[in-house]
Amino acid sequence: MSRAFRKMHGLGNDFVVIDARSVPFHPGREEVVRLCDRRRGIGADQLIILCPPKKPGMDVFMVMANADGSEVRACGNASRCVAALMMKEKARGHVKLETVSGVVEAKAASGNRVTVDMGEAKLGWQQIPLAEECDTLHLPLVLGPLANPVAVNMGNPHCVFFVEDAAAVDLAALGPVIEHHALFPDRVNVEVVQVQAPDKLLMRVWERGSGITEACGSGACAVLVAAVRRGLSARKVTVIQPGGNLEIEWLENTHVLMTGDWAESFTGTWTGC
Repeated sequence: MSRAFRKMHGLGNDFVVIDARSVPFHPGREEVVRLCDRRRGIGADQLIILCPPKKPGMDVFMVMANADGSEVRACGNASRCVAALMMKEKARGHVKLETVSGVVEAKAASGNRVTVDMGEAKLGWQQIPLAEECDTLHLPLVLGPLANPVAVNMGNPHCVFFVEDAAAVDLAALGPVIEHHALFPDRVNVEVVQVQAPDKLLMRVWERGSGITEACGSGACAVLVAAVRRGLSARKVTVIQPGGNLEIEWLENTHVLMTGDWAESFTGTWTGC
């Protein structure tokens, strides 16, 4: 059996998108790994499967998996890509995407960009979740040059470290250790952040299940929330990542808005099903 797919990306954070609304697609973990393999498959940070919505008023249900086959509960960059597809299909400037973490509302923005409401930032230790009760503004975690991180849940858990020089951090070595640290029972995404100005944050990311990626939408949201909580930034900033920039705003109602680009790279047929 073969499957049509789209290859898309948000700031270099890339996805294989498969439309399974007519013909269901339930790949096992091994097939997800094969499909996302950059040498033997299509290659991607995550697989996104479009399914029929489960609730009235929703436009599509997004099933998401990391390159290692593990579940993704939220992905800002993928949400922008899928929202752009749905807005074109529905011929309107706003859509509602359903995920296991809840409803994601999106609307068209200037310059072919998309604004996504990523929902509320969750800050309680049980909401992250953490293995034990901790102050999420100052986690008791030290690993080499990294210390005193902030924990934020933006649909998935994030551990945010503020550093003097983000480029100098050996994220390839430290990221997987923190991802699998005992403090995080569901594993964790790891961000290192350099504050360049009250409205500019430079960020690098290690994504659980995918490793170093060029950008992370939910991570950028978590970074802003962490910076505001620490008194390091304004509530609306530009988050600079290797793949490009995102505009992030933490509203007073605790919802976080993310605005950025999206792109479709190519389409094809996957014959490895």
